[in-house]
Amino acid sequence: MNLLLHTCCAPCLIFPLESFKAARIAVTGFFYNPNIQPLGEYKNRRSAVENFSRVSGLEVIFPEYSPQEFFQAVNLNEASPKRCAFCWGLRLKKTALVAKEKKFDNFSTTMLVSPYQDQEALKRIGEEVAAESGVNFYYQDFRPGFRKAHAQAKAQGIYCQKYCGCIYSQIERWKQSEKR
Repeated sequence: MNLLLHTCCAPCLIFPLESFKAARIAVTGFFYNPNIQPLGEYKNRRSAVENFSRVSGLEVIFPEYSPQEFFQAVNLNEASPKRCAFCWGLRLKKTALVAKEKKFDNFSTTMLVSPYQDQEALKRIGEEVAAESGVNFYYQDFRPGFRKAHAQAKAQGIYCQKYCGCIYSQIERWKQSEKR
């Protein structure tokens, strides 16, 4: 089996990659995240994935950064959780499209490791995208490895972000910290 793995960030890549390697699944990363704002944050996350992939021997595809694709996808749906579903759909559709073009059997996402993401919605969207694209969506609940992987990332000096990536989540985080 060969799998294209949508990769949101280096810390969330650690545990799924270990799991796939243990299962002897051939994996290629796909860093498609037009949601990440601002550009400096995008560069930090991309650099962390580049460095981690070099160390772990993972090939990663880096398409062009296109934040306009995110804004078009969530236009007039900026409130959470609606925007999140649009964002996940955007990224999973692009992953499936590239998987199909490059003849991967399956696609998945490192977002399945995060306890902060709606696991059922991600699974449903992944399955819908699979039905549309003809490429299998590989679902696994990777959340049990989240804390350990993030502790490992911090110990190794891997950049760990403080919000999901979009400008709206950054504003929400700022508002919450202001309340405290």
